[in-house]
Amino acid sequence: MENNNTNTPKTGSTSGFRKFIAKAKQSLKARTANIKTSRWVRFGIVAALWVGFTIWMQTWWLILVLFLLFDIYITGYIPFTWWKKSKSKTVRTVMAWVDALVYALILVYFVFNFIGQNYTIPSSSLEKTLLTGDYLFVNKLTYGPRVPMTPVHFPLVHNTLPILNCKSYLEWPSVKYHRLAGLRSVESGDIVVFNFPAGDTVMSKVPNPDYYQLVAMNGYDAINNNEAVFGKKITRPVDRRENYVKRAVGLPGERLKIVNGEIWIDGEKQAMPRDAQFAYYVITDGNPLPDSFFDELDIALDDRIRLAVPDGYMPVYRLPLTRDMLAKVEAYPHVAQVTREPADNDPLHIFPFELSAREGWTRSDYGGDDGVLIPKKGMTVPLDYDSWLLYERAIRVYENHPDAQWKDGKVYINGQPADTYTFDMDYYFMMGDNRDNSLDSRYWGFVPEDHIVGTPVGVLISFDKDKSIFDGKIRWNRIFRDANPDK
Repeated sequence: MENNNTNTPKTGSTSGFRKFIAKAKQSLKARTANIKTSRWVRFGIVAALWVGFTIWMQTWWLILVLFLLFDIYITGYIPFTWWKKSKSKTVRTVMAWVDALVYALILVYFVFNFIGQNYTIPSSSLEKTLLTGDYLFVNKLTYGPRVPMTPVHFPLVHNTLPILNCKSYLEWPSVKYHRLAGLRSVESGDIVVFNFPAGDTVMSKVPNPDYYQLVAMNGYDAINNNEAVFGKKITRPVDRRENYVKRAVGLPGERLKIVNGEIWIDGEKQAMPRDAQFAYYVITDGNPLPDSFFDELDIALDDRIRLAVPDGYMPVYRLPLTRDMLAKVEAYPHVAQVTREPADNDPLHIFPFELSAREGWTRSDYGGDDGVLIPKKGMTVPLDYDSWLLYERAIRVYENHPDAQWKDGKVYINGQPADTYTFDMDYYFMMGDNRDNSLDSRYWGFVPEDHIVGTPVGVLISFDKDKSIFDGKIRWNRIFRDANPDK
């Protein structure tokens, strides 16, 4: 029997598709017929910028955004500007402000994440190079901007929304670490802004010292079972951890040690920053030091520490001093004696805690005779117990091997014994110029490359928190000053 349907052409569906294409072309032609040349030019500029951004990102699916941009500027199928045709003046006014705000937030998002951002110096760890109250512009292009790892976040705050006191970001979706091409890598002596490595876990009521120092000083149970004193435990992704600023004194693959406060790299002593400070005990002849003396030396109120001494003893101060400041203090008529503060007079633990306690490392004498080898991408190290203590956090936390452990005299990674380990990232050793008042790599270890934010290029403005607006609060001499005069 003949099957009459075997070779029947599907002309209906083909004809319908052709009609759809014809209508689409007609609609596109009608929507683009009266578009002004200036709008085409604006679209061309934005499209070129976006193509360049896509090439820079090396994320090729971003090119699909061109279709959205074409609709925004040219065709207008999606009614983004519906409010312009509203009969209500209130609707038009409110939506005009919303439209401007959205554009501004998008622009801020891209500028802050991929070009640069302002940061403030909250502490004295880099004085006198950078002062508390300096507002810096941090260039993210120098080392290459880091693609946001928690991309959904409010662009004007870092990790906590004010007033609401809640997270300013969503932890999902998250993006794997990727850094775009930059001008150069971190160099020795660079001042670097980075996310605090030990800031993955913080206690809400006691942010400093860091969580791991608190546990080492007080015990795990005392910290984690005392919410009334320490608050809640908070965990944060890499790019939402607090921003720190320090000087890069050790680079990937270098061997670092500190001898009497002097840094040695691969056996060579490094030049001391010209404004480096150390802590000194200053004993007077019996009279307290006047405020005018501290003002002349530009010592902040927080650093004018008068130590408690028994009655009848001469006043004693603990002061951070540069070489030039030390000479002025020693020459002051009412100063009887000046001595360097002993390095072992330190309530905090030195990194890595167990190894440094055993070897007697301090903030001024660190790394032993051989120094510590700073991890470098692709570098392989043998894993004995000492190297495990030194690199444990890098392996477990930064390079995502949470199950790595020392067991039965060996390191186990992914359940398998490992005699060596090869690093996936570069690491850096960071220190503050205020050497005895800086919480830095001596206390919490290496800084992984995925924590690097950028480098400050200049001081935008500076405010002295100890002074009033009419008494020198604005440090006019620091406006547009180089943020790193030692480079």
